[in-house]
Amino acid sequence: MANTVHIDVVSAEASIFAGEAEFIVVPASAGEVGIFPNHAPMVTSIKPGALRIKTADNAEETLIFISGGLLEVQPGLITVLADTAVRGHDLDEAKAIMAKEAAEEAMKNRNSDMDYAKAQAELSEAVAQIQAIERLRKTKH
Repeated sequence: MANTVHIDVVSAEASIFAGEAEFIVVPASAGEVGIFPNHAPMVTSIKPGALRIKTADNAEETLIFISGGLLEVQPGLITVLADTAVRGHDLDEAKAIMAKEAAEEAMKNRNSDMDYAKAQAELSEAVAQIQAIERLRKTKH
């Protein structure tokens, strides 16, 4: 039996994933963080991107797009508190591309620094979502 750790991924809307994982990769604010069982306790913020979970009973990784939040690692338990979380197969590429284009347009036609900052955040999230879709597409082929 593989060495595993329990992981819970929750957002404000719902519990997205709960189960045992051999390892996970999280888009932390300082860069991607790989976490295996018996990892040292830690808490860090998460930036938009793909959360990858390798479960013991599945050869493929589970991909979940998260738009930000917090990661807490404790002995035997990993908790991801996501602002928004969407399972990889539920991502809509056309919608993400439209959001990216709208954010780019808003950045060009900004009225204030506040609008520009909001457009930057929306652009960052849209680009991360498109990258998650591309990563999911690569793992299926």
